[in-house]
Amino acid sequence: MLTGILEIFKYRTLIQTLVLRELKSRYRGSVLGFLWSFLNPLFLMGVYTLVFSIYLRNPMEGYPAFLFCGLFPWLWFSTSIMHGAASIRGGGHLIKKVVFPAEILPIVAVLSNMLNFLLSLPILFLFLLIFKIPISLPILLFPILLVIQFILTTGLTFFLSALNVHLKDIEQILNNLLMLTFFLTPILYPATFIPEKYRDFFLILNPLFPLVTSYQDILFNGRLPNVIGLSYLFFISILVFFIGYSVFNKFRDTFAEEV
Repeated sequence: MLTGILEIFKYRTLIQTLVLRELKSRYRGSVLGFLWSFLNPLFLMGVYTLVFSIYLRNPMEGYPAFLFCGLFPWLWFSTSIMHGAASIRGGGHLIKKVVFPAEILPIVAVLSNMLNFLLSLPILFLFLLIFKIPISLPILLFPILLVIQFILTTGLTFFLSALNVHLKDIEQILNNLLMLTFFLTPILYPATFIPEKYRDFFLILNPLFPLVTSYQDILFNGRLPNVIGLSYLFFISILVFFIGYSVFNKFRDTFAEEV
């Protein structure tokens, strides 16, 4: 695995080129272009705020800012998973080239959506400012959360992209699993809404639980995230990456034939 990671590092210039190409092609032909990176989260925030703050009368102050703290990381995760799962099948013309490293395609999917996430952060900080949410020292942990989420998401995309080559139903199953995971993760509601006796179960079952609550803690609540939850998330992320990359390597030689 270490040899494979070092090989990937050698192709960093190619990865950079493909990430930029992916971002350009995503909005090619669109009148508003890259502005959709800002507009799509705003539309989602508007809908969820209307439903939960007005219709369901959620009493939380600064709810739109709270919503963004969990919604932005979720959008990075979910779009990376969907694009990454389809990356090998979609890049068949590249896979068939002898010298092309297949693992670059899932990484490009994660990095392009990560860059989209980072470029959208000004909206998040603007809403924190509007709702008078102070920026405090725990925000220094933000890069650590980025690294952990990148490891977790990349491991999952390795695993799913390899399986998707042989099982074409993976993308359809993912749509439903992501929807279920979205509502089981405290994005639309604070974690305190979950009865305390069930929280540990949710944390173990869903690694996104400690990830999203950590973002909410350092950005919205201005406090350090739960150390146990964050440590568990880091361990799970490394484990998922190891398993995902191992499965990807096992099926690597079959990609060119199947795509």
